[in-house]
Amino acid sequence: MDGFILDVDGTLWDSTPIVAKAWTKALAEGGSPGEVTPEQLKGLFGKTMKVIAEELLPDETEEKRQALMELCCRYEHEALTEDPCRICYPGVLETIPQLAKRTGVYIVSNCQSGYVELFLEKTGLGAWIRDFECYGNTGRNKDENIRLLMARNGLKDPVYVGDTAGDEEAAGKAGIPFCWAAYGFGSPASWTEKIDAFSQLLSLTEKDWKK
Repeated sequence: MDGFILDVDGTLWDSTPIVAKAWTKALAEGGSPGEVTPEQLKGLFGKTMKVIAEELLPDETEEKRQALMELCCRYEHEALTEDPCRICYPGVLETIPQLAKRTGVYIVSNCQSGYVELFLEKTGLGAWIRDFECYGNTGRNKDENIRLLMARNGLKDPVYVGDTAGDEEAAGKAGIPFCWAAYGFGSPASWTEKIDAFSQLLSLTEKDWKK
């Protein structure tokens, strides 16, 4: 194993309470009022922004959905920038620097451009993350972005760590093992390993993942 590739939402932090308020405000101002809840977002996060828009705003035209999602993302970014964002799961801030001393640590997310950068700024973890990629930068699905990041960094045997069935599927399509963050948002059907706390990744750096 030559690196952990990490998901963000539901794996490293839970931004849904902050984002739900921002999206509710954006939809109201955009002419499609309705309350967005944290629980609703937990069922949507992990999907691409295009799919989220289709599921959140099924009655709007594609053009209107795109405009509303752009407003949602703008208000989300503003809200997260203003908030202290003390929303990481227990052990994340302490464990990533320790992991980075043992193996490469990377991020691949289905988020919009700027979200990973904001996460790194808020948490101060930028020095420990070797590289990252996201849907907003490439317009590609998560499995494609995983393979893109692997190729860019010469990774042969990384492990993807995420919390949803979509993460499981992406890891499978990318041909790498999947480690389920069971404390997160989703319930995948299968996994190679499961962690109930982020710090448990430390005990898996020496695991033979091919068995």
